[in-house]
Amino acid sequence: MKSVEFLLTVECCRAAFDGGKSRKLAELTAAVDRDRFVRVARYHRVQGLAWNGLQSSGADVPGEIAASLSADTKVIAASNLKALAEAGAMLAQFERAGIPLLFVKGLTLGALAYPNPMLKMGWDIDILIGEGDLLRAAGELEARGYRRMIPAPSADLKNWHQRSKESVWARPEERLYVELHTRLADNVELISGIGVDSPRQLVGAASGAALPTLAGDELFAYLCVHGASSLWFRLKWITDLAALLHHLPPGEIEALYDRSQLLGAGRASAQALLHADDLYGTLAGTDLRQRLQGDRASSWLAAAAMKQVAGRDEPREPVTLPLGTAWIHLSQLLLRPGIRFKLGELMRQLRGMALG
Repeated sequence: MKSVEFLLTVECCRAAFDGGKSRKLAELTAAVDRDRFVRVARYHRVQGLAWNGLQSSGADVPGEIAASLSADTKVIAASNLKALAEAGAMLAQFERAGIPLLFVKGLTLGALAYPNPMLKMGWDIDILIGEGDLLRAAGELEARGYRRMIPAPSADLKNWHQRSKESVWARPEERLYVELHTRLADNVELISGIGVDSPRQLVGAASGAALPTLAGDELFAYLCVHGASSLWFRLKWITDLAALLHHLPPGEIEALYDRSQLLGAGRASAQALLHADDLYGTLAGTDLRQRLQGDRASSWLAAAAMKQVAGRDEPREPVTLPLGTAWIHLSQLLLRPGIRFKLGELMRQLRGMALG
């Protein structure tokens, strides 16, 4: 059962991308536990969206909620502006070095999905490079003052990237973090054809800044696989996807799903669309819901995602719960049909557990 606090958070997020004034917002605000609502918004990393939704609704917002979310929103906006400036400088440096890169998620997704991209919270800058450029890209990050956090500096970076899709770099004193990707999925059988040389688009993330990211088809497939990798346990991820799809005609959403199958997204895109529809009505006007629910595994995956994101009154990180990541690992086995994929994914998970 979804809590009042979770339902209010969803309605606030909806208002951040659809521009409407939901009657539910005022009703839910009046019934909400104030402290718990703020905790829910913070856990799901949607404080900026929540603040925007409450402000636009005209609801009588309690002072404690207003103060907490307003302060968080200012921090989010300032962090986004800092990250945007860093992304622009990083792009220029990589271009001078002849290293192609794409920005994924984060600032570019915010600009594509929301009228006000500064409301979208992000803690890092995600960049995608070619595998052959790994060591040169690492050198450019080091030249910018970044230190490698994951894996440890003593580890062999090339070996690490053979089994992990990204490494993490930081300038912690400035609260700047970079995830350096050489691929976009943990399992190489998912979206293996999407890389730095895939079709791209330039996104005006702010005045005077244009950052390259994946083109629409590839971006949709990637976002579905990314969310599925964690069973969508944070509302932020499915909200971003729903916001990205909101203004698309039904036929284009259907075409995106079909193209995602050609790109290797498997059941991740069915799960994502069913989950987004359950929360935001994303599939209205399409024939996709009945079609996707015809696959029992996809239906189970969507139901499991909903339980993960909304199944507890007091949200907690899965890793802090007994067997909290068990459903995530199980769901990953179902992202493509066939015993070969399941065995390969199981072996990948076991290797990951053994190594860390």
